Amino acid sequence: MKPLSRWLYSVWYENGSGGWLLWPLEALFRTVAAVRRGLYSVRLLRAGQVNVPVVVVGNIAVGGGGKTPLVGWIASELVARGVKPAIVSRGYGGEEPQHPLSVIPETPAKIAGDEALMLAQATNAPVVVCRDRLAAARAAANAGAQIVISDDGLQHYALGRALEIVVIDADRQHGNAHCLPAGPLREPVGRLDSVDLIVTAGKVPYEPDGLSYRLSLETAINARNSTTVALDRFSGQSVHALAGIAHPQRFFTTLEEKGIHVIPVAAADHERVSASDLNPDDALPLLMTEKDAVKYTELGERHWIVPASVVMSDKDREKLLGNILSPIDS
Repeated sequence: MKPLSRWLYSVWYENGSGGWLLWPLEALFRTVAAVRRGLYSVRLLRAGQVNVPVVVVGNIAVGGGGKTPLVGWIASELVARGVKPAIVSRGYGGEEPQHPLSVIPETPAKIAGDEALMLAQATNAPVVVCRDRLAAARAAANAGAQIVISDDGLQHYALGRALEIVVIDADRQHGNAHCLPAGPLREPVGRLDSVDLIVTAGKVPYEPDGLSYRLSLETAINARNSTTVALDRFSGQSVHALAGIAHPQRFFTTLEEKGIHVIPVAAADHERVSASDLNPDDALPLLMTEKDAVKYTELGERHWIVPASVVMSDKDREKLLGNILSPIDS
């Protein structure tokens, strides 16, 4: 982690010193964000509408928090229920095209972005990326989607929406509760009062009787021959572990909880690592997240992809999907 990034992380999440230096910039950020949202609320700026319901799955903090796995799970659940969803994304980590681009499993990650490509490969739902999420949503609707799920975009107010779902990381939550750049928040905590649902990524819900889910890592898939094994197979072994995600320590910790001795491979969110990091000078296997795996075409037998499965109680599943399906049924 670069020195500036390390300092910001300590200020945001570890009560590090010096955060007060950023308070003037935070005040400016809050003002701009409030004015912008206010212009939409009084309709001086208008959100564009789509001819099918739009569900935004986002958060108020930077750096992920579990949105994308939940988006993929929602899409797969809807497909299983006979609904035709589509997923839209800006395409972070790719070219972020100015015109809607339909992503297929063969689209290069450098064009589609790692998360969008991962969703295209993991679900049976169409995926459309564009800097303009409204244009992406309209393209998806025109292609036959009955409902559009936006991966991120809570603050993209130009996109009209029927439902707002905020995902909160149970471990980091709001950090120091300051807005950018003094803290990790894109909007103040009070923004949560206006959203439709809050879903916690973790075992303990953010709200009493709130919704929550956890990510389960149970298998590993060989990148060369697609052999699938139980993740416990690596218990007691030393492995390299690659996690170019917003919160890599969660991946490393989960592996360690299974008795795996982890040698972390450092990578920033959406970042590709060097060839030497991808192929360390030893014979140890390298385990990686699905989001990382889609970035590389040169993977071999030593590389193992560890898919994450969303685990949610039946009660929370039905409540979440019931709210999502409600705009379609009405």
